[in-house]
Amino acid sequence: MKNVMVRMKTSRQQWITYAFVIAAYIVLQILSGQKVLSSTARGMLVPICAYVVMAVSLNLTVGVMGELSLGHAGFMSVGAFMGTTAAVSLQGVIASAPLRLAIAMAVGAVFAAVIGFLIGIPVLRLRGDYLAIVTLAFGEIIKSIFTNLYIGIDSRGYHIRFLQAPENLEEGGKLIIGGPMGIGGVQKIATFTGGFILVMICLIVIFHLVNSRTGRAILAIRDNRIAAESVGIPVTRYKMTAFVLSASMAGAAGALFALNFSTIAANKFDFNTSILVLVLVVFGGLGNMLGSVIAAALLTALPEALRSFADYRMLIYAIVLILVMLATNNDDFKALLRRVIPGRKEEREDA
Repeated sequence: MKNVMVRMKTSRQQWITYAFVIAAYIVLQILSGQKVLSSTARGMLVPICAYVVMAVSLNLTVGVMGELSLGHAGFMSVGAFMGTTAAVSLQGVIASAPLRLAIAMAVGAVFAAVIGFLIGIPVLRLRGDYLAIVTLAFGEIIKSIFTNLYIGIDSRGYHIRFLQAPENLEEGGKLIIGGPMGIGGVQKIATFTGGFILVMICLIVIFHLVNSRTGRAILAIRDNRIAAESVGIPVTRYKMTAFVLSASMAGAAGALFALNFSTIAANKFDFNTSILVLVLVVFGGLGNMLGSVIAAALLTALPEALRSFADYRMLIYAIVLILVMLATNNDDFKALLRRVIPGRKEEREDA
């Protein structure tokens, strides 16, 4: 009976998350169509979707798998640069911008998944602080690679060089990635609808994984690794599955994010970006996907909303973060949430 109640509560939380995202999309589309949203607010919609996907995907690693990763911005940069390269290469072949966007996000997800797999081979054998430090190092290595990478294209194909631009580009050829200058002159094809679809796909995949046999094995590993190994659960394989899936979603989010700007450079995906995404996860609650969605939307939009305060806006932003963290860790506040939010009482009783 207890297991049935837990499954019902989990299913209800999933549908609440889906309903919240769909309702937010419809409301924002209506407001945008009625010209109620300012141009700045409309410009924030795609980055919010990208950071929602980043937060939800990192929550799979940190909240569900229980491992601290600080290299998520590295996977985002892989998706951003590889996805944008694919989109630029297809401009003369595919006229449909939404199709190019979909292909770019898929390419970004695949490349990020491959890098995540290669990184996961040595990294996932570590635990705790060691894993966090190594993933941080890999994230900085990836950023350094793209800072020194040059990719050009002409009728003969791609020309890839490090440290200096390719010298043998034909007339009419194009330099796609220009080292420290990043990618410039990108056609902005990212849309809020594309971001919404990516968010929904991300949520559906993660919820399906968590509720599957693989998800239960990952949760068992998180709760007690030794006990999981003793009953024959292949720890490394299941951790690799979650890690690669998380990396692929970050790659798709990176492609979406990059194609919302005409210029993108590698320094955008530094250590601070990884910390920001981790803050979104902690702010929303470990393992709480709806919390990650709300936290990513609020904390991405908040600095822009505070822009009128000029030099004090980041100070106000930090104070808001501290106050919310204190509130969410207060027993009286948690008791109030149990009375207000459906499902909190059942969660307390199950515990």
